[in-house]
Amino acid sequence: MTGQPHGVSMDAVFDSNILARILLTIVTAGYAVAPLIADLNSTHATNPLWTRHARFHVAWQVLSYSCFGLIALGLIWIPGPHATARLYLASGFAVVVLFAFFITFANVRLFGGAHYDVNGYLREPVRIFGRIVKFDANTTVSSIVTLILLLALISISGTDVKIAGQ
Repeated sequence: MTGQPHGVSMDAVFDSNILARILLTIVTAGYAVAPLIADLNSTHATNPLWTRHARFHVAWQVLSYSCFGLIALGLIWIPGPHATARLYLASGFAVVVLFAFFITFANVRLFGGAHYDVNGYLREPVRIFGRIVKFDANTTVSSIVTLILLLALISISGTDVKIAGQ
């Protein structure tokens, strides 16, 4: 008996992938928790200037991301077989969400969209090398989360990954 519930060893959680697990947890919070806070309020989901159908879609999107985030957290932290493969799968969820953001960002003109809304979160002016640059929250957070995801992918230890045929 290990003293842990159902014989779960702490070694299964605190293994060579602990840094990857922590980084992927931050990434998951970036796409699954932050939108709950940022979008399920008067800037988006209850914004009276948005059509009711648009509000429905933003609520659906945010809740979908949060549900994927719960699955990702299970893949990241629940001990079991194929730990490295599960970390890559959890990373895949983040890649899908972030890739979709950047594709949408690059193509807003195709559907008359905008990177920010004047009755939502405004762009924040920041002085960089004497020049004022305005950052919007979505692009800033998505860029930071993408960098953290890249660090997580680099830090995954592939000790239990086998290539087919080898």
